[in-house]
Amino acid sequence: MIRVDRDRFLEEGYLILRGMIPPRDLEILRRSYETLVDRQRGIWKEEAARGAAPADVWRASAQPRLNLTRPPYLGDRETAPAFEFWLHENVQGVSSVLLAEDDAPPTEMMLMCNPVRDHGPARWHRDFYPPLNCPLLAYAEDILECGPRYVQWNVPLYDDSVLWVIPGSHVRRNTPEENASMSRDPRSPVPGGVQTHLRAGDGVVYILPILHWGSNYTTKRRRTIHGGFARLTHWHTIGWIEDLSPGARDTCLRWNARAAGYMNHGEAALRAVLAADDDAYRHALDVLHPGRGEKGVVKSTICLSKTARHIYNQHCRDEASLTAPEAQGIETVHPMTLQWGRPLGDRFTPEEAEVLWARFKPVDEIMQSDDSRLLPGFQGGETRYHFEEVPSALTPDNWYASWDTGRIGNGRAHS
Repeated sequence: MIRVDRDRFLEEGYLILRGMIPPRDLEILRRSYETLVDRQRGIWKEEAARGAAPADVWRASAQPRLNLTRPPYLGDRETAPAFEFWLHENVQGVSSVLLAEDDAPPTEMMLMCNPVRDHGPARWHRDFYPPLNCPLLAYAEDILECGPRYVQWNVPLYDDSVLWVIPGSHVRRNTPEENASMSRDPRSPVPGGVQTHLRAGDGVVYILPILHWGSNYTTKRRRTIHGGFARLTHWHTIGWIEDLSPGARDTCLRWNARAAGYMNHGEAALRAVLAADDDAYRHALDVLHPGRGEKGVVKSTICLSKTARHIYNQHCRDEASLTAPEAQGIETVHPMTLQWGRPLGDRFTPEEAEVLWARFKPVDEIMQSDDSRLLPGFQGGETRYHFEEVPSALTPDNWYASWDTGRIGNGRAHS
């Protein structure tokens, strides 16, 4: 396994690893992924021709992407190397070291491709939107307290200099200079930005929510493997596992079974709230993320407040009254933010859903301000949810007390 400097990774938020794919393996991966690209291109073309899609994605997108863990399944035994790449010690092994996990599984497995015409630069952004997760500093303080929960990779099969990052931005808010630059022009270099000049077979691994930039989407050939690793994962399709070699198949089946079991602990955390048992709540969170500190409890509680609302909407709201985001939230499966979608919601009754939301509603209320806003570098649109700060009144003890009072202090954050 290639050696890595975890301390530097935690400080700067990214590492560039040279030569992580040997030349012989690189050629095998190129062939495997190109076969998958050809198959996906055919599907996109056919969908556009019969009106099932508004346009041929390959011809219209600034960054056509394959997602190997979502339908349709594109693989077979011939393309198994594209999937087994994610089990390589220089990828899975390194990710486990950086996450301080014994056996970290991959999350989504993707491939980023070049467009058929020049699209120019994207916007600087963090892969982060507080209404779906938590404020930036809640995420950052959890990283500082216990290390990252997720690491993300770009591994190019051909030379690739598209990605820029801002070192250290994964654990802090935007600086005034960064905000000014992104407000003036979000599609140009930002002070402090570093371009990752990657050669074929190199890799860059980084901690979200680092500020980063897709600097130029041109017709230059691009086939860059993209995805990540996390303790809590989910694959939307698993048929591809059967086409792997026996050892890889056993590993992925083990990961899949373990991932399914984590939903039980998510349920246990919510049932502890129903029972007003804060010790059981902490225990369930500790199983999901061993060693979690107080900042991690706050972050997870904010995330679970979203889950509680989805379960309430699933059981207690008329479907016709739901907004599109509310309806989507019921179905979303994203274990990294403690969401298991409808399968988790189905485990609760409407009466339990009402009590659960009543317990978490004070968290949701304190996470909102009186006005809507959108800060530079964040995804999504304007929202009342705090982008950066967690109100000082939101502590585990204050939230536990709110189970009786229905409110958490009167703290307000300004972000």
